[in-house]
Amino acid sequence: MKNAVILVVDDDPKIRTLLRRCFEREGSTVREAGDKASTLAALTAGTIDLITLDLDLGDDDGFDVARAVRHTSKVPIIMVTGKDDVIDRVVGLEIGADDYIIKPFHLREVVARIKSVLRRTRGATAPSPQANGRVSWRFDDMVAIPDEMKLFDRGGLLIDLTSGEFKLLEVFLTRPKRVLSREQLMDLVGGHCYAPLDRTIDNQIARLRKKIERNPSSPRLISTIRGIGYSFTCDVQLCKAQPSSNNAESALAKSD
Repeated sequence: MKNAVILVVDDDPKIRTLLRRCFEREGSTVREAGDKASTLAALTAGTIDLITLDLDLGDDDGFDVARAVRHTSKVPIIMVTGKDDVIDRVVGLEIGADDYIIKPFHLREVVARIKSVLRRTRGATAPSPQANGRVSWRFDDMVAIPDEMKLFDRGGLLIDLTSGEFKLLEVFLTRPKRVLSREQLMDLVGGHCYAPLDRTIDNQIARLRKKIERNPSSPRLISTIRGIGYSFTCDVQLCKAQPSSNNAESALAKSD
């Protein structure tokens, strides 16, 4: 969390003050917002590394705020709610939330969740960069650039992925041809509220398939392994990424 800029969105000034003091002790810079308008204003005012978003904002709905944020930014979002509801978690992940915290929470848990999300979104799980460039992956005529959380399709156009969808794709790309259980996938993408009948991962994979498979109704990249989980069956090539462009071919140079 050190040197991170965190936006705390909550309509309760006492909660904002509590979280501010906690995060500042960890070395973070903290911004505050109490509604949708002030949240969007804070995003345009400067760089934000992560948002903690209370879903109960009085006159504003937290899910609506998250959707508005996702229209313009891929900044990580940790949703905070007083309801331990699977449907709420699924909706949050569909919108693009990176994690979920249930009230009442312990400050040490919040700090641990934030550190985990920041490690993932800052590319800590990606392969080590080459000395003269960042890494990228090429698979099935597509290109993924983890440092920028960008995926280019087979025609070189940018695919619109949520941060959650990109993290799931990144898990597969760094573990090709391995069978991964739902529990492993949930853990690797940062889920903390997994239950045996939870369909969160299945829903995320269904949405990802629609965006990367040539024929989503007959998927070939992400295979279902009955009774276990899923496997990414495609060959993945590690490349060196050059400064990003709107075209995948000019964004990459093959590794020597």
